[in-house]
Amino acid sequence: MDKVRIFNSHRKTVEALEKVVNTDEQWRQLLPRDQYMVTTRKGTEAPFTHTFDDITGPGIYQCVRCGTDLFDNATKFHSGTGWPSFYQPVSELNIHIQPDKSLGMVRTEVLCARCGSHLGHVFDDGPQPTGKRYCMNGTALKFNRE
Repeated sequence: MDKVRIFNSHRKTVEALEKVVNTDEQWRQLLPRDQYMVTTRKGTEAPFTHTFDDITGPGIYQCVRCGTDLFDNATKFHSGTGWPSFYQPVSELNIHIQPDKSLGMVRTEVLCARCGSHLGHVFDDGPQPTGKRYCMNGTALKFNRE
């Protein structure tokens, strides 16, 4: 199996983990419909559906499909968009970005580096220190308190 280098934010180490590879049909059977539509079919949840606004304190947002650490709660900010927004991932190793030319526009898609789950998009209108806004679908994330 192919391996991918992933940063484990709890241990503060980089680990070589097996990629998680499933067929579209396997994901459909493994996930609830809303998670399948967003993570596998590259859908978008309705705004203000899963903002995680009620979550405070330390913790890590992980990929709902494979558990990869993606974003630290300390980097979350209120963007007013209706989707969870972060100014940086826990590590560039844990995400993959690629051009997205769907819907008649050019955006930058954010995927989980381990399983390829569609997470959302990144924009250049976020706060400092990065100036980035990782606008994620809450359906694609799960929160793990530290």
